[in-house]
Amino acid sequence: MVATGLAKLVYDPSIVSEYERLGLLYNQASIDTAFRESADVLFEVLQKRLTTLFGPQHGVGATEQDNMIETGHTLHRRLGLPIYSLYSSTRRPTPEMLQNVDAILVDIQDVGTRVYTFCATVCFLMEVCAGVGKTVIILDRPNPINGVDVEGNVLDPEFASFVGPYPLPMRHGMTVGELMNYYNQRFGIKCDLKVIRMDGWDRNAYFDQTGLQWAFPSPNMPTIETAVVYPGQVLLEGTNLSEGRGTARPFEIFGAPYINPEKILANVEKKALNGVTLRIVEFKPVFNKWMNKRCLGFQMHVTDRNLFRPYRATLAILSSIIRNNMEFKWSNPPYEYVFDKMPIDVILGDGSTRKSLERNDSVFTIEKSCEENLNGFLKIRKDFLLY
Repeated sequence: MVATGLAKLVYDPSIVSEYERLGLLYNQASIDTAFRESADVLFEVLQKRLTTLFGPQHGVGATEQDNMIETGHTLHRRLGLPIYSLYSSTRRPTPEMLQNVDAILVDIQDVGTRVYTFCATVCFLMEVCAGVGKTVIILDRPNPINGVDVEGNVLDPEFASFVGPYPLPMRHGMTVGELMNYYNQRFGIKCDLKVIRMDGWDRNAYFDQTGLQWAFPSPNMPTIETAVVYPGQVLLEGTNLSEGRGTARPFEIFGAPYINPEKILANVEKKALNGVTLRIVEFKPVFNKWMNKRCLGFQMHVTDRNLFRPYRATLAILSSIIRNNMEFKWSNPPYEYVFDKMPIDVILGDGSTRKSLERNDSVFTIEKSCEENLNGFLKIRKDFLLY
Protein backbone atom coordinates (compact mmCIF):
# COMPACT_ATOMS: atom_id res chain seq x y z
CA MET A 1 0.00 0.00 0.00
CA VAL A 2 1.40 3.38 -1.01
CA ALA A 3 1.47 6.16 1.58
CA THR A 4 1.02 9.44 -0.29
CA GLY A 5 2.62 12.72 0.70
CA LEU A 6 -0.74 13.66 2.22
CA ALA A 7 -0.69 10.55 4.42
CA LYS A 8 2.89 11.28 5.48
CA LEU A 9 1.98 14.83 6.51
CA VAL A 10 -1.08 13.68 8.46
CA TYR A 11 1.10 11.14 10.29
CA ASP A 12 3.76 13.73 11.08
CA PRO A 13 2.46 17.34 11.00
CA SER A 14 5.79 18.56 12.39
CA ILE A 15 7.05 18.42 8.80
CA VAL A 16 5.43 21.84 8.28
CA SER A 17 5.70 23.18 11.85
CA GLU A 18 7.89 26.12 10.76
CA TYR A 19 5.06 27.65 8.70
CA GLU A 20 2.43 29.70 10.52
CA ARG A 21 0.01 30.05 7.58
CA LEU A 22 -0.50 27.44 4.88
CA GLY A 23 -2.33 27.35 1.58
CA LEU A 24 -3.41 24.26 -0.36
CA LEU A 25 -3.67 23.65 -4.11
CA TYR A 26 -5.92 20.64 -4.65
CA ASN A 27 -9.15 19.37 -6.17
CA GLN A 28 -11.79 16.76 -5.44
CA ALA A 29 -9.49 13.90 -6.55
CA SER A 30 -7.00 14.79 -3.78
CA ILE A 31 -8.28 12.19 -1.34
CA ASP A 32 -7.05 10.00 1.50
CA THR A 33 -7.73 6.28 1.90
CA ALA A 34 -11.08 7.07 3.52
CA PHE A 35 -12.09 9.10 0.42
CA ARG A 36 -11.93 12.42 2.28
CA GLU A 37 -10.68 15.44 0.35
CA SER A 38 -7.31 16.76 1.45
CA ALA A 39 -8.74 20.17 2.37
CA ASP A 40 -10.93 18.55 5.03
CA VAL A 41 -8.17 16.21 6.16
CA LEU A 42 -5.59 18.98 6.51
CA PHE A 43 -8.00 21.36 8.20
CA GLU A 44 -8.41 18.75 10.96
CA VAL A 45 -4.64 18.52 11.31
CA LEU A 46 -3.62 22.14 10.82
CA GLN A 47 -6.75 23.92 12.10
CA LYS A 48 -6.54 27.71 11.62
CA ARG A 49 -3.07 27.43 10.11
CA LEU A 50 -4.78 26.35 6.87
CA THR A 51 -5.90 29.73 5.59
CA THR A 52 -6.28 29.64 1.80
CA LEU A 53 -7.28 27.15 -0.91
CA PHE A 54 -6.44 27.12 -4.62
CA GLY A 55 -7.99 25.14 -7.47
CA PRO A 56 -6.66 24.10 -10.93
CA GLN A 57 -8.46 23.80 -14.28
CA HIS A 58 -12.02 22.44 -14.13
CA GLY A 59 -12.44 23.88 -10.62
CA VAL A 60 -11.96 22.30 -7.22
CA GLY A 61 -15.09 20.23 -7.86
CA ALA A 62 -13.97 19.27 -11.41
CA THR A 63 -17.29 20.55 -12.73
CA GLU A 64 -16.19 22.30 -15.94
CA GLN A 65 -16.03 19.91 -18.86
CA ASP A 66 -13.98 21.57 -21.58
CA ASN A 67 -10.78 23.53 -22.16
CA MET A 68 -10.75 27.33 -21.74
CA ILE A 69 -13.83 27.27 -19.51
CA GLU A 70 -12.77 29.39 -16.57
CA THR A 71 -13.97 29.04 -12.99
CA GLY A 72 -14.52 31.80 -10.50
CA HIS A 73 -13.27 32.30 -6.96
CA THR A 74 -15.51 31.05 -4.18
CA LEU A 75 -15.67 29.89 -0.56
CA HIS A 76 -15.28 26.31 0.58
CA ARG A 77 -18.81 25.29 1.51
CA ARG A 78 -17.78 23.34 4.63
CA LEU A 79 -14.66 25.13 5.83
CA GLY A 80 -15.51 28.70 4.84
CA LEU A 81 -12.01 29.24 3.46
CA PRO A 82 -11.46 31.25 0.28
CA ILE A 83 -10.84 29.18 -2.85
CA TYR A 84 -8.90 31.03 -5.53
CA SER A 85 -9.19 29.65 -9.04
CA LEU A 86 -5.90 29.39 -10.94
CA TYR A 87 -7.86 28.78 -14.12
CA SER A 88 -9.73 32.06 -14.19
CA SER A 89 -8.89 35.52 -15.49
CA THR A 90 -5.39 34.63 -14.29
CA ARG A 91 -3.50 31.34 -14.32
CA ARG A 92 -0.95 32.64 -11.85
CA PRO A 93 -1.70 33.56 -8.23
CA THR A 94 -1.78 37.29 -7.58
CA PRO A 95 -0.07 38.93 -4.58
CA GLU A 96 -3.50 39.33 -2.96
CA MET A 97 -4.12 35.58 -3.17
CA LEU A 98 -0.81 34.87 -1.42
CA GLN A 99 -0.90 37.53 1.26
CA ASN A 100 -2.24 35.19 3.95
CA VAL A 101 0.17 32.27 3.40
CA ASP A 102 3.80 31.53 4.18
CA ALA A 103 3.86 28.26 2.23
CA ILE A 104 1.55 26.47 -0.21
CA LEU A 105 0.93 22.75 -0.03
CA VAL A 106 0.27 21.05 -3.38
CA ASP A 107 -1.81 17.87 -3.41
CA ILE A 108 -2.66 17.20 -7.04
CA GLN A 109 -3.20 13.92 -8.92
CA ASP A 110 -1.41 14.21 -12.25
CA VAL A 111 -1.92 11.78 -15.16
CA GLY A 112 1.67 11.40 -16.41
CA THR A 113 1.19 13.28 -19.69
CA ARG A 114 2.72 16.64 -20.62
CA VAL A 115 -0.57 17.92 -22.07
CA TYR A 116 -2.39 18.28 -18.77
CA THR A 117 -2.61 21.68 -17.17
CA PHE A 118 -2.33 20.71 -13.50
CA CYS A 119 1.48 20.55 -13.49
CA ALA A 120 1.70 23.80 -15.45
CA THR A 121 -0.41 25.37 -12.71
CA VAL A 122 2.04 24.11 -10.08
CA CYS A 123 4.94 25.38 -12.18
CA PHE A 124 3.40 28.85 -12.46
CA LEU A 125 2.72 28.79 -8.72
CA MET A 126 6.41 28.07 -8.11
CA GLU A 127 7.47 30.90 -10.39
CA VAL A 128 5.30 33.41 -8.53
CA CYS A 129 6.29 32.09 -5.11
CA ALA A 130 9.97 32.32 -6.02
CA GLY A 131 9.50 36.01 -6.62
CA VAL A 132 7.76 36.74 -3.31
CA GLY A 133 9.68 34.40 -1.00
CA LYS A 134 6.97 31.79 -0.41
CA THR A 135 7.66 28.06 -0.06
CA VAL A 136 5.96 25.39 -2.17
CA ILE A 137 5.56 21.93 -0.62
CA ILE A 138 4.56 19.02 -2.88
CA LEU A 139 2.56 16.22 -1.25
CA ASP A 140 3.62 13.62 -3.79
CA ARG A 141 1.31 11.11 -5.46
CA PRO A 142 1.94 8.26 -7.94
CA ASN A 143 2.33 8.72 -11.64
CA PRO A 144 -0.75 6.64 -12.56
CA ILE A 145 0.71 5.22 -15.79
CA ASN A 146 4.00 4.18 -14.12
CA GLY A 147 7.26 6.02 -13.60
CA VAL A 148 9.36 4.01 -16.04
CA ASP A 149 7.96 4.40 -19.55
CA VAL A 150 8.84 7.62 -21.37
CA GLU A 151 7.60 8.35 -24.87
CA GLY A 152 7.27 11.05 -27.50
CA ASN A 153 9.10 14.11 -28.72
CA VAL A 154 10.59 16.61 -26.29
CA LEU A 155 8.78 19.97 -26.42
CA ASP A 156 10.49 22.69 -28.45
CA PRO A 157 10.74 25.85 -26.26
CA GLU A 158 9.21 27.86 -29.13
CA PHE A 159 5.99 25.93 -28.47
CA ALA A 160 5.91 26.45 -24.70
CA SER A 161 2.37 26.92 -23.40
CA PHE A 162 0.03 26.10 -20.55
CA VAL A 163 0.14 22.47 -21.72
CA GLY A 164 3.93 22.43 -21.69
CA PRO A 165 5.84 25.30 -20.07
CA TYR A 166 9.29 23.70 -20.46
CA PRO A 167 10.93 20.91 -22.51
CA LEU A 168 9.37 17.57 -21.61
CA PRO A 169 8.32 14.51 -23.63
CA MET A 170 4.64 13.69 -24.00
CA ARG A 171 4.85 10.80 -21.52
CA HIS A 172 7.42 11.80 -18.92
CA GLY A 173 7.40 8.98 -16.34
CA MET A 174 7.75 11.32 -13.34
CA THR A 175 5.72 12.14 -10.25
CA VAL A 176 4.61 15.71 -9.57
CA GLY A 177 7.40 16.06 -7.01
CA GLU A 178 10.04 14.82 -9.42
CA LEU A 179 8.74 16.96 -12.25
CA MET A 180 8.66 20.11 -10.16
CA ASN A 181 12.23 19.49 -9.00
CA TYR A 182 13.19 19.14 -12.67
CA TYR A 183 11.43 22.37 -13.67
CA ASN A 184 12.73 24.26 -10.63
CA GLN A 185 16.39 23.32 -10.93
CA ARG A 186 16.79 22.82 -14.66
CA PHE A 187 15.09 26.05 -15.71
CA GLY A 188 16.22 28.35 -12.93
CA ILE A 189 12.88 29.00 -11.23
CA LYS A 190 14.66 29.16 -7.85
CA CYS A 191 11.58 28.42 -5.78
CA ASP A 192 12.02 27.27 -2.18
CA LEU A 193 10.62 23.83 -3.03
CA LYS A 194 10.14 20.86 -0.73
CA VAL A 195 8.76 17.43 -1.62
CA ILE A 196 7.10 15.15 0.92
CA ARG A 197 7.88 11.80 -0.63
CA MET A 198 5.62 8.78 -0.78
CA ASP A 199 6.40 5.51 0.93
CA GLY A 200 6.00 2.20 -0.86
CA TRP A 201 5.63 3.36 -4.46
CA ASP A 202 7.10 1.06 -7.14
CA ARG A 203 8.01 2.98 -10.31
CA ASN A 204 6.78 0.08 -12.41
CA ALA A 205 3.29 0.21 -10.91
CA TYR A 206 0.17 1.55 -12.55
CA PHE A 207 -2.29 3.28 -10.26
CA ASP A 208 -4.50 0.23 -9.83
CA GLN A 209 -1.48 -1.62 -8.41
CA THR A 210 -0.83 0.91 -5.62
CA GLY A 211 -3.65 0.01 -3.23
CA LEU A 212 -5.00 3.55 -3.59
CA GLN A 213 -8.45 4.43 -4.91
CA TRP A 214 -8.81 6.37 -8.16
CA ALA A 215 -10.94 9.51 -8.16
CA PHE A 216 -11.28 11.28 -11.50
CA PRO A 217 -8.91 14.29 -11.50
CA SER A 218 -10.80 15.97 -14.36
CA PRO A 219 -14.24 15.30 -15.84
CA ASN A 220 -12.95 13.44 -18.88
CA MET A 221 -10.40 11.34 -16.97
CA PRO A 222 -12.88 8.96 -15.32
CA THR A 223 -10.76 5.79 -15.07
CA ILE A 224 -7.19 4.58 -15.02
CA GLU A 225 -7.86 3.14 -18.50
CA THR A 226 -8.46 6.69 -19.71
CA ALA A 227 -5.09 7.78 -18.34
CA VAL A 228 -3.36 4.83 -20.05
CA VAL A 229 -4.47 5.89 -23.55
CA TYR A 230 -4.32 9.65 -22.93
CA PRO A 231 -0.64 10.31 -23.92
CA GLY A 232 -1.66 9.53 -27.48
CA GLN A 233 -5.36 10.25 -27.61
CA VAL A 234 -4.96 13.82 -26.36
CA LEU A 235 -3.67 14.58 -29.88
CA LEU A 236 -7.24 14.24 -31.14
CA GLU A 237 -8.07 17.52 -29.39
CA GLY A 238 -6.18 19.18 -32.24
CA THR A 239 -8.37 17.60 -34.95
CA ASN A 240 -11.97 17.47 -36.13
CA LEU A 241 -12.25 13.95 -34.74
CA SER A 242 -14.29 13.45 -31.59
CA GLU A 243 -11.94 12.37 -28.80
CA GLY A 244 -14.92 10.87 -27.05
CA ARG A 245 -15.97 13.87 -24.98
CA GLY A 246 -19.69 13.47 -24.53
CA THR A 247 -19.47 9.67 -24.34
CA ALA A 248 -19.13 7.31 -21.40
CA ARG A 249 -15.49 6.50 -22.28
CA PRO A 250 -13.70 9.72 -23.32
CA PHE A 251 -10.38 9.25 -25.14
CA GLU A 252 -10.95 5.49 -25.36
CA ILE A 253 -13.82 6.06 -27.81
CA PHE A 254 -13.10 8.27 -30.82
CA GLY A 255 -14.21 8.91 -34.38
CA ALA A 256 -16.31 11.11 -36.66
CA PRO A 257 -19.27 10.85 -39.06
CA TYR A 258 -16.96 10.71 -42.08
CA ILE A 259 -14.80 7.79 -40.94
CA ASN A 260 -14.63 4.41 -42.68
CA PRO A 261 -13.27 2.29 -39.80
CA GLU A 262 -12.59 -0.80 -41.90
CA LYS A 263 -10.48 1.22 -44.33
CA ILE A 264 -8.53 2.83 -41.49
CA LEU A 265 -7.78 -0.56 -39.93
CA ALA A 266 -6.69 -1.98 -43.29
CA ASN A 267 -4.17 0.81 -43.81
CA VAL A 268 -2.78 1.44 -40.32
CA GLU A 269 0.80 0.45 -39.37
CA LYS A 270 -0.03 -2.75 -37.50
CA LYS A 271 3.22 -2.88 -35.53
CA ALA A 272 2.31 0.43 -33.92
CA LEU A 273 -0.76 -1.17 -32.35
CA ASN A 274 1.02 -3.75 -30.20
CA GLY A 275 -0.86 -4.25 -26.95
CA VAL A 276 -4.11 -2.63 -28.10
CA THR A 277 -7.18 -3.74 -30.03
CA LEU A 278 -9.35 -1.26 -31.92
CA ARG A 279 -12.99 -2.32 -31.75
CA ILE A 280 -15.28 -0.66 -34.28
CA VAL A 281 -18.10 1.26 -32.61
CA GLU A 282 -20.87 3.75 -33.36
CA PHE A 283 -21.61 6.60 -30.96
CA LYS A 284 -23.32 9.97 -30.58
CA PRO A 285 -21.54 12.52 -28.38
CA VAL A 286 -23.98 14.40 -26.16
CA PHE A 287 -21.73 17.48 -26.17
CA ASN A 288 -18.54 18.82 -27.78
CA LYS A 289 -17.46 17.87 -31.31
CA TRP A 290 -20.12 16.18 -33.48
CA MET A 291 -22.74 16.60 -30.76
CA ASN A 292 -25.81 14.43 -31.43
CA LYS A 293 -24.30 13.23 -34.72
CA ARG A 294 -23.86 9.54 -35.49
CA CYS A 295 -20.12 8.85 -35.49
CA LEU A 296 -18.19 5.83 -36.65
CA GLY A 297 -14.92 5.02 -34.99
CA PHE A 298 -13.28 2.83 -32.42
CA GLN A 299 -12.94 1.97 -28.79
CA MET A 300 -9.37 1.34 -27.67
CA HIS A 301 -9.02 -1.84 -25.61
CA VAL A 302 -5.53 -2.06 -24.11
CA THR A 303 -4.71 -5.76 -23.86
CA ASP A 304 -1.07 -5.47 -22.72
CA ARG A 305 0.10 -2.28 -21.00
CA ASN A 306 3.73 -3.40 -21.21
CA LEU A 307 3.61 -3.53 -25.01
CA PHE A 308 1.23 -0.64 -25.62
CA ARG A 309 2.75 2.69 -26.60
CA PRO A 310 -0.10 5.21 -26.61
CA TYR A 311 1.70 8.04 -28.42
CA ARG A 312 2.92 5.72 -31.16
CA ALA A 313 -0.50 4.11 -31.55
CA THR A 314 -2.39 7.38 -31.94
CA LEU A 315 0.15 8.74 -34.43
CA ALA A 316 -0.36 5.60 -36.52
CA ILE A 317 -4.14 5.91 -36.34
CA LEU A 318 -4.01 9.59 -37.28
CA SER A 319 -1.71 8.81 -40.21
CA SER A 320 -4.20 6.29 -41.57
CA ILE A 321 -7.13 8.67 -41.11
CA ILE A 322 -5.28 11.52 -42.85
CA ARG A 323 -4.48 9.27 -45.84
CA ASN A 324 -8.00 7.88 -46.16
CA ASN A 325 -10.38 10.73 -45.31
CA MET A 326 -10.61 13.94 -47.31
CA GLU A 327 -12.84 15.45 -44.61
CA PHE A 328 -10.17 15.20 -41.91
CA LYS A 329 -8.98 18.60 -40.70
CA TRP A 330 -6.70 20.02 -38.04
CA SER A 331 -8.48 22.28 -35.55
CA ASN A 332 -8.16 26.05 -35.73
CA PRO A 333 -6.77 28.19 -32.86
CA PRO A 334 -7.06 28.94 -30.03
CA TYR A 335 -5.96 26.09 -27.82
CA GLU A 336 -5.28 26.70 -24.13
CA TYR A 337 -4.81 30.43 -24.65
CA VAL A 338 -2.45 30.06 -27.62
CA PHE A 339 -3.93 32.07 -30.50
CA ASP A 340 -1.07 32.15 -33.00
CA LYS A 341 -0.28 28.46 -33.48
CA MET A 342 -2.23 25.46 -34.69
CA PRO A 343 -3.67 23.50 -31.73
CA ILE A 344 -2.08 20.26 -32.93
CA ASP A 345 1.36 21.91 -32.90
CA VAL A 346 0.76 23.24 -29.39
CA ILE A 347 -0.26 19.76 -28.24
CA LEU A 348 2.64 18.04 -30.01
CA GLY A 349 5.04 20.69 -28.76
CA ASP A 350 6.72 21.23 -32.11
CA GLY A 351 6.01 22.18 -35.70
CA SER A 352 7.57 19.19 -37.41
CA THR A 353 5.56 16.15 -36.25
CA ARG A 354 2.36 17.36 -37.94
CA LYS A 355 4.28 17.85 -41.19
CA SER A 356 5.68 14.32 -40.90
CA LEU A 357 2.15 12.96 -40.59
CA GLU A 358 1.05 15.00 -43.59
CA ARG A 359 3.97 13.57 -45.61
CA ASN A 360 2.86 10.06 -44.67
CA ASP A 361 6.12 9.32 -42.84
CA SER A 362 6.18 6.05 -40.94
CA VAL A 363 5.45 6.38 -37.24
CA PHE A 364 8.76 4.66 -36.60
CA THR A 365 10.55 7.27 -38.74
CA ILE A 366 8.91 9.98 -36.62
CA GLU A 367 10.07 8.20 -33.46
CA LYS A 368 13.60 7.96 -34.82
CA SER A 369 13.68 11.72 -35.43
CA CYS A 370 12.84 12.28 -31.75
CA GLU A 371 15.35 9.78 -30.41
CA GLU A 372 18.32 12.07 -29.79
CA ASN A 373 16.35 14.64 -27.78
CA LEU A 374 14.47 11.93 -25.90
CA ASN A 375 17.71 10.18 -24.92
CA GLY A 376 19.12 13.52 -23.79
CA PHE A 377 16.08 14.05 -21.59
CA LEU A 378 16.39 10.55 -20.10
CA LYS A 379 19.97 11.28 -19.03
CA ILE A 380 18.93 14.54 -17.36
CA ARG A 381 15.85 12.96 -15.81
CA LYS A 382 17.93 10.48 -13.78
CA ASP A 383 19.12 13.28 -11.49
CA PHE A 384 15.55 14.16 -10.47
CA LEU A 385 14.07 10.74 -9.72
CA LEU A 386 13.13 10.35 -6.06
CA TYR A 387 12.07 6.70 -6.10
